[in-house]
Amino acid sequence: MPKPFYITTPLYYVNAKPHIGHAYTNILCDTFARYRRFRGEKVFFLTGTDEHGTKIEKAAREQGKEPKAYVDEMVPQFKELWKLLGIQYDHFIRTTDAEHKKVVQDILKDLEARGEIYKKDYRGWYCTPCESFWTDLQLIERKCPDCHRDVQELSEENYFFKLSSYQDWLVGYIKDNPKFIQPEIRRNEILGFLREPLQDLCITRPRARLAWGIDYPSAKEYVVYVWFDALINYVSIAKYPAVKEKFGEVWPADVHVVGKDILRQHAVYWPIMLKACGVEMPRTVLAHGWWTMGGQKVSKSRGNVVDPVELVKKYGTDAFRYYLLHEVTVGYDGTFSEDLLRERYTTGLANGLGNLWRRIATMLEKYCGGRIPHSEALQSHQANDHFKLPLFGMWRGYKKALGVEKWNDELYEELTEFDPRLALNSIWDVITIADQTIEDKKPWILYKECDNSEKKSELERTLVELAEWMAHIAVLLLPFLPTTAETILKYLKVDEIRWSLPEMDDPKQEAISFAKPLLRAGNVVERGEILFPPLEEES
Repeated sequence: MPKPFYITTPLYYVNAKPHIGHAYTNILCDTFARYRRFRGEKVFFLTGTDEHGTKIEKAAREQGKEPKAYVDEMVPQFKELWKLLGIQYDHFIRTTDAEHKKVVQDILKDLEARGEIYKKDYRGWYCTPCESFWTDLQLIERKCPDCHRDVQELSEENYFFKLSSYQDWLVGYIKDNPKFIQPEIRRNEILGFLREPLQDLCITRPRARLAWGIDYPSAKEYVVYVWFDALINYVSIAKYPAVKEKFGEVWPADVHVVGKDILRQHAVYWPIMLKACGVEMPRTVLAHGWWTMGGQKVSKSRGNVVDPVELVKKYGTDAFRYYLLHEVTVGYDGTFSEDLLRERYTTGLANGLGNLWRRIATMLEKYCGGRIPHSEALQSHQANDHFKLPLFGMWRGYKKALGVEKWNDELYEELTEFDPRLALNSIWDVITIADQTIEDKKPWILYKECDNSEKKSELERTLVELAEWMAHIAVLLLPFLPTTAETILKYLKVDEIRWSLPEMDDPKQEAISFAKPLLRAGNVVERGEILFPPLEEES
């Protein structure tokens, strides 16, 4: 039995409520996961929260709460947002889960036994926001090289993981596996970082300085460094190392989706940790860019947080998903602008997808009594028990007419290469062509000439084709705009879609095999509510 497609988000730090960056990461993962399910694959989609460390302890104390009580109050905010955004994850893990804590301690015991951990006195510069130590040479203008904030000098005894001894191996692995870090700009960034000597990783904090964390197994006066703790979630959920047969059913992860600011932890620390444990590497670490405003990263610390809940209340879940997926190529930064969100809503959704549906539904209502007509084209494909719809292509009879013979290959590449923006652009090409077809065919003229049997047949054939295209567009949109897609299919009375993957040598030629045609003659079509109502003018 093949293992599921295993996709993960990072664990989100719960020292503040979730923002647009968290929403973007989970929407990306949800889209990729839905797409894989759409292809008939089994999927395991993991998300969760990172709940230990200095910042959590500090935030809790500032509110006069114990850290555990504080995180228990914060976690539901993340779960509620994922529900609001339609995120269909399979498991939500917390680093305070007892099973996770045990796996962290078991791995540390194993690494100690392998001689991969040692203890020493250390003097360095500590950045509290990043929870990281830096050397004199790594500081930039005496500030943290990552967040550019003040650091404090610390001298203490800690446990260290031998990160440096794996540097040559990691450089070779990244060069030999070009798909391991994506996109290429992020891969080059890590290779650039690895040109400088790696420092061994400090993996503990004295409990006297930080009480909130997982006990270091051989020395209770220490707690585990928050990043060493959090990264292990990807294997702790897979029952490593206690239940090896279960672990193999899920691992390796197919893709870790992360923000570029935590790429180093996922592309340097994490693979070396796995190598030291003798565990297979994940297949891909996909790093997306930041959302910025006024040239600055949207973040809690800068106070320019964009609240996804408020945006969903104003524009709807699918409009928010569409904007984030459409506006930026994965790997690069995107500039958030509510004015641009409003523009995309109006042009792409209200005047694009929504208008096309309204036109087709209205013509069916006006010219066919709200039913799918009995046209020759429909009768022809209904004569078969089922028909093939090429993956992300239109019904065979329409592909050639639309001039989109390469859609199947292109859209397969776009989604498997993690580029939802290009995929959405390709689907919107179909919407544009369908709109142009209405203008070319002019069903309103054909209706006036319906006393001519030939014109009546042409009208019915045109409306069936347009309705079939609309149904297929909705199917294609299921991974991206699930609520809207399901609403259109409901209005068209497409009650059940079943798909499976036929056995083919070339995966690009895979097809969705439907148990029945999408549309049936005589189906009563609902026009329904306007999918994307016009926005009110802002004062």
